[in-house]
Amino acid sequence: MPPLAKPTTQPRTPLSRERVLRTAVAFADESGISSLSMRKLGEVLGVEAMSLYNHVASKGDLLDGMIDYVFSEIGLPCGEAGWKTAMRQRAVSARQVLIRHRWAIGLMESRSSPGPATLRHHDAVIGSLRGAGFPIALAAHAFSVLDSYIYGFALQEASLPFDAGEETADLARMIMARFTPDEYPHLTELTVEYVLQPGYDYGDEFEFGLDLILDGLERAREVAQPVTAPPKRRTDG
Repeated sequence: MPPLAKPTTQPRTPLSRERVLRTAVAFADESGISSLSMRKLGEVLGVEAMSLYNHVASKGDLLDGMIDYVFSEIGLPCGEAGWKTAMRQRAVSARQVLIRHRWAIGLMESRSSPGPATLRHHDAVIGSLRGAGFPIALAAHAFSVLDSYIYGFALQEASLPFDAGEETADLARMIMARFTPDEYPHLTELTVEYVLQPGYDYGDEFEFGLDLILDGLERAREVAQPVTAPPKRRTDG
């Protein structure tokens, strides 16, 4: 009788900080950040929880690294395209990333030990504004209002009881069925003539509001830039 063949074993992928963070982000995407623990993360990776501490110092360090991982996915502004285009592209990219990682919205600016990707991102945004002639105070205002809008919209979008498209229309019809049109005439008008129209997508509101902010910042930048006085005419006596 021939000897039994020995079962083949797949080589285990070495554990690394990058792999730990990538797996933790995927876990939070699927199960939520509140479900994440070192024990559960270790189970997903096929290791004891204590092994994780060779790559992350603590649960806090893990969260710091996860947020930095999320920031690394956001496109950096490119100054060659002009500051408004750069800020618009960066905002759209940030929203897309936050749609993928909805758990990250509340943590993006809450960490006290930001990582290199986070710092690089913030520095690039400020650098794009400063390079476009924004005075330092106005650059700070612009940075604040843009992030507030991006995070606020992403948070509101994540809280909606529908995804998009037909689900929006179905929910709107269900809510409207609870009252007569004359009870809330303006709400009825907006719903019927706008929300229930073909092609409506709440996500489209993001870029409309973003452009309003960028146009306002452009006017503020123009006002803040110093005006060069024309050279005095030389008069020969």
